[in-house]
Amino acid sequence: MNLISLIGAVEIGLVFALVALGVYISFRVLDFPDLTVDGSFPLGAAVAAAMISGGINPITGTLAAIVAGCLAGIVTAWLNIRFGILHLLAGILTMTALFSVNLRIMGRPNIPLMNQPTVIDLFAWLRPLVEASGLPGRPTLKVLALLIIVSVVGALLARFLTSEFGLAMRATGANPRMAQAQGIPTEMHTYIGVAMANGLVALAGALFAQTAGFADVTVGTGTAIAGLAAVILGETIFRTRSIVIGIFSCVFGAIAYRIAIALALNTGWLGLQSSDLNLVTAVLVAMALILPKVANPMRSLLKRSAT
Repeated sequence: MNLISLIGAVEIGLVFALVALGVYISFRVLDFPDLTVDGSFPLGAAVAAAMISGGINPITGTLAAIVAGCLAGIVTAWLNIRFGILHLLAGILTMTALFSVNLRIMGRPNIPLMNQPTVIDLFAWLRPLVEASGLPGRPTLKVLALLIIVSVVGALLARFLTSEFGLAMRATGANPRMAQAQGIPTEMHTYIGVAMANGLVALAGALFAQTAGFADVTVGTGTAIAGLAAVILGETIFRTRSIVIGIFSCVFGAIAYRIAIALALNTGWLGLQSSDLNLVTAVLVAMALILPKVANPMRSLLKRSAT
């Protein structure tokens, strides 16, 4: 794998780090399995691309994408809480509806964003640093810009989840009955948590459209699996109950996951092609799930032999 491929893998890994953070909120913090992300990711890309191509400021377009993602999450939570629809089914219903919504927003299946202003242009002040490093200019600038954005979002999320409101949200996911007994409005926290999760995923979609140079209605396929894979991989490497380390593990897992995929697809002797992406994803997720269970019996065996 050459340098350009590595930088590209890190770039897409940073984008999907935001997806991983969204999945972390819904799956881990709230214990709310949510498949809406397969629709909210292209929703964010569609809103941002439609607004930017229409001459609207990219910051406004990105913020609008976040709001749209939050609204999608609220719809899923509403279907679950108000009508008792199973989490997964509520997410599937919203995701299915969003496909048509995204087509309506875009007006066509694909919107190119080549030569359009993006949020990456706000980080032009980093260009001298990139040029001094001798690394490829535009790709490296995008990586640094995404790294700053992900770091800020991760820090804000860590601060939120360690606040009193965030602790109440975590209690809602850990034990809703006990949380209700303590006077915590669990339904409100579920609404806010699912909205935040999908807002982060929509932000990732908006950034993906601006870094990749296009938005397409099909870019959300497999987003939930990719986000969950990043979370599982990060948790496998960093086994901790700390929220701060947990958030860092999601970011690290997303980058490591994308680098692993790039290595697998660029290794000639494996004979893999770009069409094998889903196969590689399934294998990586399975390995991340299996390895901790394989390690535990070995640890128990060592303890027995020591005694």
